[in-house]
Amino acid sequence: METPAPLAQLLQALEVGDLPAARAAAAALQRVGAHSTQLAAEVLHELRQPLLGVKAYAQLLAEDGGPSGPLRLLLAQVERMEQIVSDYIRLASERPAPQQRLSLAAPIWAAARLFSINPDSARISLEVEAPEDITIQGNARLIEQLTLNLLNNARDAMAGRGRVKVVLTLEGSSPVLYVADWGPGIPEDLRERMFEPYVTANKRGTGLGLAVCRRIAQEHRAQIGLGSPGLIRDVPPPATVFRVLFPTTDAPPTRRQRLLVVDDETIIRMVFRDLMGKECEVIEAASGEEALDQLRQGPVDLIVTDKNLPGLSGLELAQQARRLYSNSRVILMTGYPSLVTTQQALELGVVDYLLKPFDDIRQVRALLRTALSEQPVLPSLGAGPEARRVDVLEDNPTTARIISEALALVGLEARVLPTIELTALASPVGVVVSWDFAPAYGRKALELGKALAQGAPFVVLAEHLTMETALESLRAGAAACLPKLLSDTTALSRELSRAFKRDAP
Repeated sequence: METPAPLAQLLQALEVGDLPAARAAAAALQRVGAHSTQLAAEVLHELRQPLLGVKAYAQLLAEDGGPSGPLRLLLAQVERMEQIVSDYIRLASERPAPQQRLSLAAPIWAAARLFSINPDSARISLEVEAPEDITIQGNARLIEQLTLNLLNNARDAMAGRGRVKVVLTLEGSSPVLYVADWGPGIPEDLRERMFEPYVTANKRGTGLGLAVCRRIAQEHRAQIGLGSPGLIRDVPPPATVFRVLFPTTDAPPTRRQRLLVVDDETIIRMVFRDLMGKECEVIEAASGEEALDQLRQGPVDLIVTDKNLPGLSGLELAQQARRLYSNSRVILMTGYPSLVTTQQALELGVVDYLLKPFDDIRQVRALLRTALSEQPVLPSLGAGPEARRVDVLEDNPTTARIISEALALVGLEARVLPTIELTALASPVGVVVSWDFAPAYGRKALELGKALAQGAPFVVLAEHLTMETALESLRAGAAACLPKLLSDTTALSRELSRAFKRDAP
């Protein structure tokens, strides 16, 4: 596939640091349409890696040789390129960023520090007033970017030395951010269009900064515009004041559910992001190791992971996730299903199994909605530490005797139930249900076993274990689905001990 001409021009301009050419190429690319915009965002995202390498080695050279003018200029140009890439990706992205309760002061001070270390900011006197007790529901990284863009916009508007002031305060009960400068002001003919992409009055800027600010403000349900110079009580008053008014957040909003999607294929992660991004917070990881790093930062409501990942497999990730959070819920994806992996998934508490390629994406969405709406089943508290009873739903007397003997080998006592007329007792430590239980065959047997378990583990035994049997057992929440192994009581006992977490014989 041939690279579109505007995209090729944009990449070439970014590589050589030609900002006017990059701005012109990006404007042309935007006119191509939404598809090309997404393509550009993906390519720009990939450019971040080589930019990171250039920046890192420039910093190392500066350390080895001491500060030098050319290296400082190189680093400044790389930072400008990074800003272009970040701004353009932000404008092209349709993904809402995750939000949480935060102090506005932290991202504002972080933006001020980044602004100050830029060599071009040395000519600017910066003042910041940001008390720590003003909070919003928002995204710290985006608030930092909004503030930094406003600071850069103020600096670039002034040709020589200048002054910029940042004030965080309250208007009534609503947080408000002012960024004021004592520059030449904004021309009247640009005031109506200043938040449009590529509209700028100065030669230094990219024309994207204010457009990104508006986008970030919209994500935070905030109002952004020009404020009266009288809002800043300085003499003389500033020439320009940008005002960002945030909504009152007296009561924290309902927490968005978090879905972690783990797949080394970018397109698969994009499908889940577009499928569920409006309903929950979608977090992405390209490997099991990256997913674990995400989980160490906090639990998620549901994990959807490919089975065959580079490095840590999906099954190993499920195991590690359960170690971090005992109620972790995992859906496993694979294009190569097998009975063995389904049994392994059962033992790890996987709640479902998605087969690739997906036959109907609407069914996938329905499955995810159901999984997110279900609460993790907590173990029953009815059985005390000395409880030993396991209820066995089996109508074949010979099979029931062998299961009872297998349970006895690990110190468990079977209560055989040959009919659906069940006697109410305290909850058992577990349930063994036969898939072939005549009074309630197949799925009905699973429903009966799950209800009888009252939150305790239940194990499914099948005369002829198939992929369908294992998948149905997994989706019902079984702890294991096993062949009956009637010819080897010790082997059956060993498998039951693993499911019920007892010492094996």
